[in-house]
Amino acid sequence: MSSHPTTAPGGPAAPGSQAALRVANRRRVVDAVRSLGDVTQAGIARETALAPSTVSSIVKELTACDLLAVEGEHGGRRGQRVRFSASAGFLLGVDVGHRHVEVAVADLNLTIRARRRTDLPAGHRATEVLATAREILSELRTGLGITADRVLRAGLTLPAPVDADGKGLDSRAILPHWAGLDVQATASRVLDCPVVVENDANAGAVGEHTLGAGRGVQDMAYLKVSHGVGAGLVLGGRLYRGASGAAGEIGHVTLDERAGLCRCGNRGCLETFVSSSAVLELVRPSGRQPRSVRDVVDAALAGDPGCSRVVADTGRLLGGAVAQLCNLLNPELVVLGGDLSRAGELVLAPLDESVRRYALHGGTQPRTMASELGPQAHLLGALVLARSKTPLPV
Repeated sequence: MSSHPTTAPGGPAAPGSQAALRVANRRRVVDAVRSLGDVTQAGIARETALAPSTVSSIVKELTACDLLAVEGEHGGRRGQRVRFSASAGFLLGVDVGHRHVEVAVADLNLTIRARRRTDLPAGHRATEVLATAREILSELRTGLGITADRVLRAGLTLPAPVDADGKGLDSRAILPHWAGLDVQATASRVLDCPVVVENDANAGAVGEHTLGAGRGVQDMAYLKVSHGVGAGLVLGGRLYRGASGAAGEIGHVTLDERAGLCRCGNRGCLETFVSSSAVLELVRPSGRQPRSVRDVVDAALAGDPGCSRVVADTGRLLGGAVAQLCNLLNPELVVLGGDLSRAGELVLAPLDESVRRYALHGGTQPRTMASELGPQAHLLGALVLARSKTPLPV
C-alpha cells in the first residue's frame, strides 16, 4: 500500500447526483474522525446520522486509499476504532514565545512524532525566528524520513494579538519586530507549506478544549501566565477572537494607573504585577536568585515561605481579573496555564478566593484548574488549528 493518501474513488460529481451525495457522506465521516478523534464506527454513525452500513462502506474505501485506519480492540468487531492513517500526512506546530521557539511534527491524529525547543534572544525578529524554525523542521523531517511535500499545513502561535484576517499582528507594542509583516505569507514561504497564525493563549484554549481540561465544556477561559499574560476564550464551543482578533488581552487590564509602565504603553496593567519578570523581582528581596518562575514554584512547593507568599499573592491578583472575566462572560471553567500552574492549590486557592470576593454574588463560580496539557498546550493547539484548516482527500 502506498504511503501517500490518494483521492478516493470517483472523479468530480454533478451536484445532486448519487456520486455527489457519496462524496458529501465521505466528507462527513472524515470530519467526524477529525472532530472525535479515535472513534468507533458506531460513534461515527451517531455523529453523522448515517446508517451504520454506509459508515462501514465509507470507512473501508478511505482505509483502502490510506486516509483512515481501523484498529481492532479486544471487544471484537463492534469495538474497532477508526482514526487517521499514520502515513496520511503530517502537521507542523511552531510555538513562538518571547524567549523561545518550539517546533513539532505530528501525524493527523495529533500524535507528536518529534519536537525540539530552542531559546531566543529578547527582541527577536520574525525572519530570524522563522529561519530557525525551518532549520529545526528540516532536521526533524530528516530524522523521521518525511519529505517536504508530506507536511500538509503548519500552525504558528505568537505571544501577541493576531489580526482578524489571521495574517499578522494586531498590536505594534507587544512584538515590535514582527509588526507590519504579513506573518502568514512569510511563514508559508519560509516553511514551504500553508500556515495558520494564532495568538498563543487562543491556541492554548483550543488545545485544552480539544484534548485537555476543557473537553466537553462549552464556555471556558484559558489563562496564559508567562513573560506575557493573556486569555483564550471558548464560547459556545468555539474559539472567540473578537472583532479584530484581540479578545482576551486580560494582561492589559489596568489595576493601578499610578504603577509601573507596561510594554503596551499604559501603566499598571495586570501583566506588570504577575508576569514572569514581575514574579522574579518580588522574590529577589528574600535573598533567592531564581532564574525562572519554575524555580520559584519549585521552592514554594518545597515550603519556602517567601516564594509561597509570592505565588499566593500572584494568584490573588489573577483572581481579581478572573472575577471581572466571570462577570462579563460567565465561563464554566477557567484553566490556568504557564509555569505558575505547576503550583497547583498554592496558586489556585487564593485565585478562587478572589473570584468569590469580586465576582457577582448569586452567579455560578467557575471551576478553576491547572492545565492538563502543561507546556504542550500551545503547541497542541497550533496542531489542532492546522488540522482544522487542512483539506483532506475524500
